[in-house]
Amino acid sequence: MTVSEKITVETLDGPASARSVSAFRLVYAEVFAEEPYEETPETVEATFRRFRSQVRKTTFRAALARTADGEPVGIAYGYPLSSKTGWWDQLITPVSDELRREDGQRTFGLMEFAVRAPWRRLGVGRRLHETLLAESDEERVLLNALPDAEAAQAAYRSWGYRKVGEAYPWEGAPLHDVMACQLR
Repeated sequence: MTVSEKITVETLDGPASARSVSAFRLVYAEVFAEEPYEETPETVEATFRRFRSQVRKTTFRAALARTADGEPVGIAYGYPLSSKTGWWDQLITPVSDELRREDGQRTFGLMEFAVRAPWRRLGVGRRLHETLLAESDEERVLLNALPDAEAAQAAYRSWGYRKVGEAYPWEGAPLHDVMACQLR
């Protein structure tokens, strides 16, 4: 049995994710403290203020990877983008109306994705991604990724993502690549 096979990946809805917030926070804080992210305790806290709001969405979905003894090793979560999403408005170069069209069911917004260092390059990330999207009805997935996050960028490309633009996703954010992956 490989290390990856000893990892369980479960899907969670919003309420279950809220109950597992400590696991999400542990993975997020550890992974995003690394270069090139270099998040601070304050930015982690801001992320988890948003998380408390995000898990209340009825369409929120998450995947959580754990070792056999329950140690959290990876997270992925998001929700379908509504017709009123501002995601496309953040792009520095506008895209076509067809690409940016949202209806609450077309695009899954992958808000966060992270695997702790000891479990990288073992297939855990791919399993998280596949589990999160296994029962997805959306046509595609959209995410923002730092261009300097080379390993993440390589993983996303290997899973079928392609760059559709660049954006500053929030005030004060560095430039991110906006990447999309067709599911259907």
